[in-house]
Amino acid sequence: MSDTDRPEVAAAQKPSFELGTGPGRVLVWFYGVFTVAAASRTIVEMVRGFDRAPLAYTLSAVAALVYGFITYSLVRGGEKARRAALVCCAAELIGVLVVGAWTLAEPAAFPDSTVWSDFGMGYLFIPVILPVTGMIWLRRARTVAV
Repeated sequence: MSDTDRPEVAAAQKPSFELGTGPGRVLVWFYGVFTVAAASRTIVEMVRGFDRAPLAYTLSAVAALVYGFITYSLVRGGEKARRAALVCCAAELIGVLVVGAWTLAEPAAFPDSTVWSDFGMGYLFIPVILPVTGMIWLRRARTVAV
């Protein structure tokens, strides 16, 4: 009996669920585009005058980092990356909701908008839809992989 014929070895070699396949590819694409968009916007805004709206520009930089990490995790795949991406999607959703509410409640605090301002209205509300979609996909990926 070879190693591959034994059930315990075959179970250990079960291929992991790829996060970036199927609908996950759309998420990778959106998160990749948002990483580039948020990072580019942040760089331009910081170069043109960071002192004009430091809070807004810092929050846009944080959004770019979160988007980049989620993109990396989705491409990398595996259970550890799935869990990390799920935590980041939850943090992203909390950030969008907090910043969105803050920009509506106290507009003077944000002389310039962020990616998450007004719940992502400047980006067609994709910043609030994307983490919800991501969390649904990542939870589905867990049930498929188990």
